[in-house]
Amino acid sequence: MMQQYLRLKAAHPDVLLFYRMGDFYELFYDDAEKAARLLDITLTQRGQSAGAPIPMAGVPYHAVEQYLARLVKLGESVAICEQIGDPGSSKGPVERKVVRIVTPGTLTDAALLDDRSDSLLLALAQERQRIGLAWLNLASGALRLMETHAGALSAQLGRLKPSEILLGEGSTLALPSPQAAFVRRRPDWHFDTDGAIQLLTAHFGTRDLSGFIPAESEARLALGAAGALLRYAQATQLAALPHVTGLTLEHESAWLRLDAATRRNLELTETLRGEASPTLLSLLDTCATAAGTRWLKHCLHHPLSDRSEAARRHGAVAALLEEDLVDALSDVLKGSADFERIGSRIALKSARPRELAALRETLQRLPALDRLLAGQTGLLGELRERLAMPDGCLERLATTLAEEPPALLAAGGVIRAGFSTELDELRAIQSNCGQFLLELEARERERSGIPSLKVEYNKVHGFYIEVTHAHADKVPEDYRRRQTLKNAERYITPELKAFEDKALSANERALALEKRLYDELLDALAAHIPALQRIGRTLAELDGLAAFATAARRYDYCRPEFVDYPCIEIRAGRHPVVERQVESFIANDLDLHPNRRMLIVTGPNMGGKSTYMRQIALIVLLAHCGSFVPAASCRLGPIDAIHTRIGAADDLASGRSTFMVEMTEAAAILHNATERSLVLMDEIGRGTSTFDGLALAFAIARHLVEKIRCWTLFATHYFELTRLAEQHPGCANVHLDAIEHGKSVVFLHAVEPGPASQSYGIQVAQLAGLPPAVLRDAQRQLVELENRTAAASPQPDLFSHLGAVPAAPTLHSESAPGGTFMIPPAATFATTTHPALEALAALDPDALSPREALERLYALKRLTEEAQR
Repeated sequence: MMQQYLRLKAAHPDVLLFYRMGDFYELFYDDAEKAARLLDITLTQRGQSAGAPIPMAGVPYHAVEQYLARLVKLGESVAICEQIGDPGSSKGPVERKVVRIVTPGTLTDAALLDDRSDSLLLALAQERQRIGLAWLNLASGALRLMETHAGALSAQLGRLKPSEILLGEGSTLALPSPQAAFVRRRPDWHFDTDGAIQLLTAHFGTRDLSGFIPAESEARLALGAAGALLRYAQATQLAALPHVTGLTLEHESAWLRLDAATRRNLELTETLRGEASPTLLSLLDTCATAAGTRWLKHCLHHPLSDRSEAARRHGAVAALLEEDLVDALSDVLKGSADFERIGSRIALKSARPRELAALRETLQRLPALDRLLAGQTGLLGELRERLAMPDGCLERLATTLAEEPPALLAAGGVIRAGFSTELDELRAIQSNCGQFLLELEARERERSGIPSLKVEYNKVHGFYIEVTHAHADKVPEDYRRRQTLKNAERYITPELKAFEDKALSANERALALEKRLYDELLDALAAHIPALQRIGRTLAELDGLAAFATAARRYDYCRPEFVDYPCIEIRAGRHPVVERQVESFIANDLDLHPNRRMLIVTGPNMGGKSTYMRQIALIVLLAHCGSFVPAASCRLGPIDAIHTRIGAADDLASGRSTFMVEMTEAAAILHNATERSLVLMDEIGRGTSTFDGLALAFAIARHLVEKIRCWTLFATHYFELTRLAEQHPGCANVHLDAIEHGKSVVFLHAVEPGPASQSYGIQVAQLAGLPPAVLRDAQRQLVELENRTAAASPQPDLFSHLGAVPAAPTLHSESAPGGTFMIPPAATFATTTHPALEALAALDPDALSPREALERLYALKRLTEEAQR
């Protein structure tokens, strides 16, 4: 047995081998030690090898899926080795072979897949600064290609979020650290373009690939990656992948460009903390099916550049609302089968009986869906046409499959009664077995004259006739002794032996026949896989459009308007997620046009600057996804990308500080933004010294408004930047204000013209719960810093050439036993050097006893009296 195991392991050295032994999958040697550590299962020992015990660990076969899911989540791959020989006829170990290899990127089993997310296998090929990408969704059969430049790879990985990545053994391509754990190295020749084209044409049964891509020369790197991808997927599934019926060449220009930082900052499908809610997806996802959720998720990460297609979705959403079809559509779709994934499992011969039953029930609903969409035009009308049912598919399912089949084929009862005469006879033998034994017992009692004669069955000895020793002399001559007991003898007769042979083999024969008939059903359904995939994609899109319509109705969204002239005009815009988390949300406008391309956004901490900027980006994104948007009205000119630089984060794994990450993201925006891009910059320059940060923020803002001339929202606490609006007509100041109320501050969250006057940082710190002593000390330090700055000799003004802007007066509140008094701005003390003030500034009231405080107070009084004299 161990020789057999070692031969199989030698063929799969880089994966864990699950070796079937009875009711367990066993692992040995290093595999056992690794699995025991990863799965927290018992590590045992058995036998000897080279004088040492063999490490061994195992998992029960009936629970294997939960262990596989855990291993795949950790990035491991597992080869499943099954017994394929007949235990009764084999000499030595039962013949075994690896029947499939489970890897993170090649999952097809429903128990291992996330219903609401795609699992993608990605291959990368590089030639200088060009990158060829090919990715396969094995669960749906979708194979896609793209070529891009090396600088855009991070953005593509953020868009695709592959579960597993294939690289050539000699590739030096550097991947972002979160992706590196799931890399598989493959031989470099697997990525050869000419060999890949031969492999792909043979797979698709075509002379060339012109039916899929305009010219092979346009995507030679991507085709090489696709060849490596197909080889790897076929090797893991040990099958030809008949459900992969074509490939699609994608272009980056098909969607608004969103880099990885933008996807993260906008919290489309995952919060900044990595949680699934609250996000834009969690808000919009009212889909009735898992496939609908996947379509919706794909939409949010792929806002369309083709505005006409996005407008067609707007029209479909409007039609669903106007004709009140949303609820009826969701009711019909609820519980629908996942056609795409079931189609792939049909192709791989792994579809389970209840999945086919769900397929049958969903096909039976299609006429109702057709009636619901009758008379629709535009996109809804096209979707209705795509729901055309494949001929013979439903009929074959209805006639072959039992009404309520069991979960597993091995349980029996999968094939409908009446479909196969032979199967019905075998089932009749099993179901009539009890009646036959009763009738035989009655006949034998009458024939032998033995009233206590019994005809029975047990698993060890089979069928038998039992006669007590008291009636031994009455036993007929044709009885043959089978077993002797203390008080009785057990016999068999030719008739009973013939029935035993037939009955005992009936169940085994019935299961074998059911498996053959089930395989024939899968073969018949395989011809309909392209049609089933088409229906699945259509149902998912209808479900996603219904979710868009539900959000529009529930949250009062408006239909956006696309125009040909450059502008972003939003009235009463709201942040779709934040407005659902607060009691009242203040809506705000935005008006950008060719003569007003940049807004410098100032205001206090927690005033809502980041929320305001994010809501603009989300409104633009939703409009290009085909959804209505959270606003009173929305008019958008041509837009090609959304870029954001928001928040503070480091990348210690790559040796990048917070400031380095900030500058890297800013550099990416300055290199990639165009005149049609929407750019959000929040607090740029905070990660370094004040003057360095201020200088960088100014230079970046001026480059955006002067050179790139993109649509920009630039939030900052550097009030000096507000002077930029005086020199550049395309730049304007807006602010979100706050007011002091007693000892607290009230944030108004309303966007108003002009710059803000102060940041209320200490008041926000008070809201955060800093100790009062720390707050008072901070207030004193602030006054001292302002005094020093005002009293110091004039410094060169970084923005002197832009003109002076008078500073608004500021009052700082201070608590005292006698009430609240106001400290004038630092400028008031700029020319004062009174000894009493110096002594007062040096005091630390928290460190004084009452007596010491009284003495210091008298001392201050004497100083002021001396000054007056």
